[in-house]
Amino acid sequence: MPDHASDRIDLAHLRETLDGPWADVRNAHRDHLDARFLPVYGETGDQARERITRLLSELPVELGIASAFPTEYGGRGDIGGSIVACEMLAQVDLSLMVKAGVQWGLFGGAVAALGTRRHHDAYLRDIVSGEIFGCFAMTETGHGSDVQQLRTTCTYDPQTQTFDLHTPHEAARKDYIGNAARDGRMAVVFAQLITGGRRHGVHAWLVPIRDAQGKTLPGVTIGDAGAKAGLLGVDNGRLSFDHVRVPRDMLLDRYGQVAEDGTYSSPIENDSRRFFTMLGTLVRGRVSVGGAASAATRSALAIAVRYGDIRRQFGTPDAEREVLLNDYLAHQRKLLPALATTYALHFAQAELVAALSEAQGGDEPVDEHRQRELESRAAGLKAAQTWHATRTIQMCREACGGAGYLSENRLPSLKADTDVFTTFEGDNTVLLQLVAKGLLTGYRDEFGSLDGWGRASFVAEQVREMVLERTAARSLIERMISAVPGRDDEVAVTDRGWQLKMFEDRERHLLDGAVRRLRNGAATKQDRPFDIFNDVQDHVLAVAAAHVDRVTLEAFVAGIEDATDPSVRALLSRVCDLYALSVIEADKGWFLEHGRLTPARSKAITGVVNDLLKELRPHMRTLVDGFGIPDAWLHCAILREEPLRQETMAAHDAAEDPQAVPA
Repeated sequence: MPDHASDRIDLAHLRETLDGPWADVRNAHRDHLDARFLPVYGETGDQARERITRLLSELPVELGIASAFPTEYGGRGDIGGSIVACEMLAQVDLSLMVKAGVQWGLFGGAVAALGTRRHHDAYLRDIVSGEIFGCFAMTETGHGSDVQQLRTTCTYDPQTQTFDLHTPHEAARKDYIGNAARDGRMAVVFAQLITGGRRHGVHAWLVPIRDAQGKTLPGVTIGDAGAKAGLLGVDNGRLSFDHVRVPRDMLLDRYGQVAEDGTYSSPIENDSRRFFTMLGTLVRGRVSVGGAASAATRSALAIAVRYGDIRRQFGTPDAEREVLLNDYLAHQRKLLPALATTYALHFAQAELVAALSEAQGGDEPVDEHRQRELESRAAGLKAAQTWHATRTIQMCREACGGAGYLSENRLPSLKADTDVFTTFEGDNTVLLQLVAKGLLTGYRDEFGSLDGWGRASFVAEQVREMVLERTAARSLIERMISAVPGRDDEVAVTDRGWQLKMFEDRERHLLDGAVRRLRNGAATKQDRPFDIFNDVQDHVLAVAAAHVDRVTLEAFVAGIEDATDPSVRALLSRVCDLYALSVIEADKGWFLEHGRLTPARSKAITGVVNDLLKELRPHMRTLVDGFGIPDAWLHCAILREEPLRQETMAAHDAAEDPQAVPA
C-alpha cells in the first residue's frame, strides 16, 4: 500500500466493517447519547452516584440496553444487541455501563437464566423497565473466584416452607456488590443449598433487601464498600444476612428444585456439572466486560493518535518546524502495535458475540460441548482484552505527556475506571486457567472450583491430543496453512499462512509440553495432586495465552475476508500483518529457543515491523476514525483545541512557503 494513501480509504466502508451486524445498535447510541451522558470531571462519589442513577432511568428505549430479554417482558430477544449496547455505553461513561450491566446483565440476566416462568412473569417486566433495581450477590469477602466454595448458607425448613439465608461469619459477607449500597431493592443471592441435612451446592435465590421506601429489611445488613479508584457512579456495597426467611418459591430453580417436604431434585445429578452449567448461562456478563474494555481502549487510542497528529516536539537540523509526535518511530512503536491488537481483539469479540447470540438466542438447548467452548473463548478474550486495556490506556496517557494526566483529557478516568476490569467477572489469571483446562481434555467434568488445580482429579492416561477449535473462517485458514512450504525460510514473514502456522505451532508445542510435565508429575507425585498442578502453572498459563492469540488472529483473518471494499481489505491486511508480527516479535525468545526462528529471520521480523509502521503512519487517523466514536464522546479538552492548532500549523506553512495552499 503506497504512502499517503489514506485519502483513498473509504472510511464509511471501514466503519461498516467494524460496526458489523449490530450497526443499527451502534448508530442508535451515536444518535441518542448526547452531552447529558458524558462523564463529569471532578465530581464527588455521591454526586456521581446520583447522576448515574438518574441517567440510567433516562436511557432512550431505542438503545436496546435490555434487548436480551424476551419480547413479552419488554425486551427484543436480542442477546448480541444487548452486549453491543454495553460496549457503546462504555465509550460514553464506564460507570453508566457498569450500572446498566449490573441491572440488566447480571441481576436481570440471572433471573432470566436461572429462574422459571413464575419468576419471569412476576419480576422480569419490572426489571426491564427499571421499576425494580437489583444486584448480583455472588462474591464474598473470603471467596471471589472460587465461587463453588461460597460460605453463605440457605437451609430449607419444611415446617415453614422457607429457606433460612445466613451469613455465618464476616468472610462470608457478600462484597463489592454493585447497586447494593444505594439503589438495589432486590438481590440475586448465591449460597449453599442445604435441605434434609445435605448440601447440594451453590444455587441462587431472589431476595428482597429494601422495601419500597428504600429502608433496609429486617435481618439484612447493608454497608458501603467505600471509596474506590474509579467507577465512582457505581454504588458498590456489602450484604450480610442474619437468618433471613426466604419463601421456597424465591429459589431460582431452573436447575435445582426443592419440594414442599424438602426433597431436592435436579435435571443434572452431578453437583459440579450443575454448578458449571448454571455459571455458563451467565457468560454474557463476562463477554460484556471484555467488550467494554476494548471500547475504552479505542477511546484512549483515538485521543492519543489525534493528539500525536497536532502536537509537535523537537526540530530537525534542516527545518524550522518541529516534528509531529506521530512521525517519530518510537511513538509509532507505542501506538500502532497497540492499535493493531485493538483491531484484532475487536474482530475476535465480534465473532464471539455472534456465536453467543446464535447459541443462546434460539429455543433449542445449547450443546454442552459448544457451551464449554463459548465459556472458554469468553474467559480467554476477557483476560486478553482487559489486560490490553490496562497496558494501552497507560501507554496512551504517557503518549500525551502532561496533558494526558489532566482529568479534562479523559485518559485518567479511562485508566481508573477500567483498572478493575482485570479482576471482576473473573480474575484474569483464574480465567486463563479455565481456558487451559478446556484444552487439557483428559480431566473429569467434575474438576472442582475454577482455580482448584489442587482438587482436580488428573488421570495421565486420559490426556488426549488437542483438537483445535477453529473460528468462522476455518476452511480459509486451513487452506492458508496447508499452502505454506516445508521450509519456513522460503516464506515471507508477511505470508498469512506462515503467520497462522507459527501461532498454531506455538500453541500445540506448549500444550504438548504441559501434558508431558503433568504426566511426569502424576507418575512421581501421585499423593500430592496440588504439587502436580502447581509445578506447571506457569506452563499452562502460557498455553492459554497462546491459544487466545491464535483464536484472535484467526478472527482477524475472518474479519478481513468479510470486508467488501478492496481498499479497506488492503489496509486491514497490513494491520493484521502488524498484529501477527508484533506478537511473534514480543515472544521471539520462545520462537528462537524452540527452533521456529533463526537469528537472521528474527532480526528480519523487527525490520518488517518497522517498515509496516512507516507504511501505516499515514493511516493512523483513518484507523481511529474507523471506530466511529463521535467527537463529543471523547470528551477531551486537547482535542477541542485541534482545529485551532491545525489552523496555526497551516498559517505557519503558508508563511514558510507562499505557494502553499492551506488544506
